[in-house]
Amino acid sequence: MTDLHHLAIPGSQFAIRVTPKAQRNSVALRDGQVRVNVTCVPQDGKANAAVLKLLAKALGVPKSRLSVLRGQTSRDKVIGVG
Repeated sequence: MTDLHHLAIPGSQFAIRVTPKAQRNSVALRDGQVRVNVTCVPQDGKANAAVLKLLAKALGVPKSRLSVLRGQTSRDKVIGVG
């Protein structure tokens, strides 16, 4: 898993691109953009919950400190660090 500790600054926000229904869960930094692949289906917020859990692990912060600021139903999201 990609180390994203440099993004875990309280009060910051960053953009990600999500791929639901992927073969495996992963977080990668490609071309300067954070890409998150999750195996969950994008239904009833399951994929968003899986994204926040994976990002929390990669950032080294509790998942309660992360939130989706924009893009609840989109593949392109803005994540806030609290």
